[in-house]
Amino acid sequence: QIFNQHNAKAPNLERAFHRMAQMEPNLDHDISWFLLPSYWAKMVVALISFICFANSYDGDFVFDDSEAIINNKDLRAETPLGDLWYHDFWGSKLSSNTSHKSYRPLTVLTFRINYLFAGGFYPVGFHVINIILHCTISVLMVDVFSILLGGLQFSNRGRRLNLAPKSSLLAALLFAVHPVHTECVAGIVGRADLLCALFFLLSFLGYCKAFRENKEGHTFSVFWVLVSVVLGAIAMLCKEQGITILGLNAVFDALVINKINLLELIRKLLYKGKVLENAGLFRKGLLFRITLLMCGGASILYIRWRIMGTGPPAFTEVDNPASFADSLFVRAINYNYYYSLNAWLLLCPWWLCFDWSMGCIPLIKSVSDWRIIALAALWFCLIGLICQALCSEDSHKRRILTLGLGFLIIPFLPASNLFFRVGFVVAERVIYLPSIGYCILFTYGFSLLSKQAKKKKILAVAVLGLLLINVMRCALRSSQWRSEEQLFRSALSVCPLNAKVHYNVGKNLADKGNQSAAIKYYREAVRLNPKYVHAMNNLGNILKERNELHEAEELLSLAVQIQPDFAAAWMNLGIVQNSLRRFEEAEQSYWTAIKHRKKYPDCYYNLGRLYADLNRHIDALNAWRNATVLKPEHSLAWNNMIILLDNTGNLAQAEAVGREALELIPNDHSLMFSLANVLGKSQKYKESEALFLKAIKANPNAASYHGNLAVLYHRWGNLDLAKKHYEVSLKLDPMAPGTKENYNLLRRKLEQLHKKGG
Repeated sequence: QIFNQHNAKAPNLERAFHRMAQMEPNLDHDISWFLLPSYWAKMVVALISFICFANSYDGDFVFDDSEAIINNKDLRAETPLGDLWYHDFWGSKLSSNTSHKSYRPLTVLTFRINYLFAGGFYPVGFHVINIILHCTISVLMVDVFSILLGGLQFSNRGRRLNLAPKSSLLAALLFAVHPVHTECVAGIVGRADLLCALFFLLSFLGYCKAFRENKEGHTFSVFWVLVSVVLGAIAMLCKEQGITILGLNAVFDALVINKINLLELIRKLLYKGKVLENAGLFRKGLLFRITLLMCGGASILYIRWRIMGTGPPAFTEVDNPASFADSLFVRAINYNYYYSLNAWLLLCPWWLCFDWSMGCIPLIKSVSDWRIIALAALWFCLIGLICQALCSEDSHKRRILTLGLGFLIIPFLPASNLFFRVGFVVAERVIYLPSIGYCILFTYGFSLLSKQAKKKKILAVAVLGLLLINVMRCALRSSQWRSEEQLFRSALSVCPLNAKVHYNVGKNLADKGNQSAAIKYYREAVRLNPKYVHAMNNLGNILKERNELHEAEELLSLAVQIQPDFAAAWMNLGIVQNSLRRFEEAEQSYWTAIKHRKKYPDCYYNLGRLYADLNRHIDALNAWRNATVLKPEHSLAWNNMIILLDNTGNLAQAEAVGREALELIPNDHSLMFSLANVLGKSQKYKESEALFLKAIKANPNAASYHGNLAVLYHRWGNLDLAKKHYEVSLKLDPMAPGTKENYNLLRRKLEQLHKKGG
């Protein structure tokens, strides 16, 4: 309820007003908890939320961070800022068939600012911003919960009163230390959820400001309603869930500002003789404000639709198997089971996993599956809460339960599969906002228990213990998010049936050079999901490098059979076929890869190698030239062009290509070495020497660099320096081809010169 007093001259009026307001039903009357001034409460919440996630500040880029940040061209200065508005979260064009349609330009903009200020991809700055955002959101929660749990009331001076300081502090602490938030805070891509939550809360607080009576005596401010709509739009530009705040603002307006009894409203609307005024829809401008919210929301969605286009995102069965089920019954049962799992993560966030897809949660296909019990429990609780929210005679209870359920359910709707297919089964990040509703319901439940309990302090100690356990769980989970190895291995015990978990553990091991262990995990990933083409491709690659070519060919052939447009698998199949000397098949595989990915420099490079093996030199040069056009920093393609031209006697052309390459990649020592060889053969000894020395400075342990420089000195007649570099080369690699013979020739020549001199 909103009270406004205008007699500012009355002594102690504000204090008297506060006492009067506290006569309303209040959770704090029953809760045995800490009572702190608002400033100190916010300081405590900020400090504890910081402690929970502080150890993630120096973590690496992990999991989706690679695609959303490191491989995202939208972060680089050369990409025009305007492109952010036409690209998805991962840097792909929204018009592309492969786009996930996740439109979050403001989140990408913050990544870009992080990148520019850090001067590169240094994860510390990214992590620090995430931690600061969560602390800020947790502090804002103190104000939000004070309104949701205590009501919206202002003093005569227009200052909002906190009528539930104890319960709002408890709810804010529950939110701040909830372990399910770790993915959003410790995973950098969780920035989208954090920014969305920040503007989501600011939109709600802005809407509440609309009801502070102004000097003209108006009961609400249109300006603040519009500000709330704008902040909701900003929240949506950070992540899709942000748009739901407009619906929640409408619910809050109806329940708290207008004190509408939903059950009574439904009854009145059912009687034709009752007009809408009697239902309370025109009271205090409610219908006008809801119209503003609806028009604002519709405008935001229309603009987003115009930018994104109408095409749905392309997801696969492994991303969300229930959504591909033929039976409506199977889809409905599994969607509801997913809802129960999300509810369980809020209640007991002990088993957490970075990815819940790919067989982690097998489909329920019949009512005999024991997991049906989880659905029954979920709906039993929800129906019970809804009945109490609608039918209770206690208006305070109705308001809190309805707001709790509203904040629990409405922000979750975009992830519910009800309106469109989503690309995940369960995702911890999407319950960052719904956890607000959980905290409201938990705090209200705690107040009811406290009211009945004889020893309230024991109950308070139990809740304090729960908070402490959650803090420790957050710290532990944050440490697991610090590196991919820890993150992926932590998932093995939670989701042992998840093929993606085994795939990621294997990929991490392969990146570290442990191929034998990687093979084991890749094989398990393929066993768990026989259609997992990425696991087949990576396993085939390792087997190819270990010269197990026939098994590699079988795996890669199966991968392209399952997914015919898998360009990387076609290229790797071509490499294997080339190694098996089946050149025509290899060429066909390379061209198929290029057909499915037109800008594929690595494939052009490998195609060039095939043509070089077949002595089709012009075709090889053209293929490598295509690779360098698509990727100017493709050092291997440049090197192969220089070497081929050198070997075929085209020294002038080789020199021109070498100089062009070094202009583009000036610090590449392998290019310096190749060009130095060409210049030496062209008798440009001084320039050749300078490049050899520069290459050796960059890579002093390359035996071939010293050996070829020695050959240059040998030709040039600088025999002492030639002898020195031959010896260094042989020391680095005693088996270096040709070096020992050249060194022996030089020694004999030096001996002859010594005898003549003697």
